[in-house]
Amino acid sequence: MNKLDELLARMHHQNLATIDLGLERAVQFLELLGSPQKRLPPVIHVAGTNGKGSLLAYLNAIFEAAGYRVHRYVSPHLMRFNERIQLAGKPIDDAYLTALLERVAGFVDQQPVTFFESTTAAAFLAFAEMPADVLLLETGMGGRLDATNVVEKPVLTAVTPISRDHAQFLGDTVVQIAGEKAGILKPGVPCVVGRQTKDVLHVIKAKAHSLHAPLRCFHEDWDVVEASYVSKTLTLPLNPSLAGDHQVDNAATAVACIETLPQFNITPQQIQAGLANTVWPARLQHLITGRLVKILPKGMELWLDGGHNPQGGEILGRWLEKRGEKVHLVCGMIQGKESKAFFKVLAPNIASLHTIVVEGEETSQSAAELAGHAKAAGIEANTAQSVQNALQTIAGSAKTPCIVMICGSLYLAGKVLALNGE
Repeated sequence: MNKLDELLARMHHQNLATIDLGLERAVQFLELLGSPQKRLPPVIHVAGTNGKGSLLAYLNAIFEAAGYRVHRYVSPHLMRFNERIQLAGKPIDDAYLTALLERVAGFVDQQPVTFFESTTAAAFLAFAEMPADVLLLETGMGGRLDATNVVEKPVLTAVTPISRDHAQFLGDTVVQIAGEKAGILKPGVPCVVGRQTKDVLHVIKAKAHSLHAPLRCFHEDWDVVEASYVSKTLTLPLNPSLAGDHQVDNAATAVACIETLPQFNITPQQIQAGLANTVWPARLQHLITGRLVKILPKGMELWLDGGHNPQGGEILGRWLEKRGEKVHLVCGMIQGKESKAFFKVLAPNIASLHTIVVEGEETSQSAAELAGHAKAAGIEANTAQSVQNALQTIAGSAKTPCIVMICGSLYLAGKVLALNGE
């Protein structure tokens, strides 16, 4: 274990173990560090349940295509913690991250914080110290009480589709969760709203009205028509590089954000170039080469997706229906996820299911527990000792051609990319 990994492990152990959402503690901690959140580049703050990361990836690519320097903050990471903090298009290097975390760790005794709060503070230090033209900031879990919500005056907020997730922290109903996510809206700051249910949109509109925050909503102020972005002032064919019909929506949301920020002077050609060159691993990612790919015989496609909630299951289901094929699923999930609902929406598209543990994650559901949730959703499941074991079983029993999909957790997706040699 190198110095950086040792420091991250120590901070995991040293910081508050229990997630207790709130901003006062985070603000007090940041004050000890000189309040770096007040010295950031122009911020685009994004909340939602699904599509946050894809939206940030599209925006990142568009801004870079237009020649802007872009910082980006996302979570969780797939393979290395450094992925969370992107400085001018590159993951923060080990030496700088280690130095920042050491600065942050020195104040934890004075003001105990969660791991996410302390590492977000480190990210804010980096973003304040390194020049950039824009900062793309993703909430960690909620919105209103999320540690990223200490930014008082972003140039734009955006809300991607909201569904049930993290119910133990954010609320039992989608309406309650929407109220938490809409907490990133700020007085007078414009907000772009992606595709939502009527109940969710009502919550967001009420919040925006109370803050006099201008809204630009999907299907009202902008729309997707035959794979083109359409608003009163712009019609633009969409050519996103990421797979799945839902990515057309995500790409359109990115265009709506850019259109709402005329101060950045980005042309339609630069927007299309960015959309066509966006990279975002583990979102309907086709694995072409690698150690895991080699386990499967010719004619078996191996795909990877981090989807883990019912809406993520619906997205996978629509993609499979369009392909016209059933899938051999390998699935591992973290505790607290609505695995039964996830399996239920996917059930018509499943040819076989192998459940596994997300190795190295203390909060992983057991393979047997996950198989039980699948059975409750009407799907027979087999447990497997590992991803490799599941793939070997599928390779020896399934007929080709077919699709094999590994899914259920971004934590699992990162481990799969590492196992595959990506």
